[in-house]
Amino acid sequence: MEALSRTFLVHNKLGLHARPAASIAKLAQQAKSDIWLIKGDEKADAASIIDILTLACTQGTTIKVEITDHNDTSILENIASLFETSFGE
Repeated sequence: MEALSRTFLVHNKLGLHARPAASIAKLAQQAKSDIWLIKGDEKADAASIIDILTLACTQGTTIKVEITDHNDTSILENIASLFETSFGE
């Protein structure tokens, strides 16, 4: 099965700090399969706050969110909503 992905721009003034990372991880932990955050050639497990923080995504960073199971499409859409609303910040 081919992975699905969407690309986002980090709009948050403080980037993907602990609170946005926790929001992403909480959603990703509900997935049936792996969800990845990809920044350039770095790849992080979206279910891990620590992994997300190691990407050091500052404001203006382009990041790709990739799912490996199409049953997790709704989770991808929920993560998209977080990025589109700047995580409520």
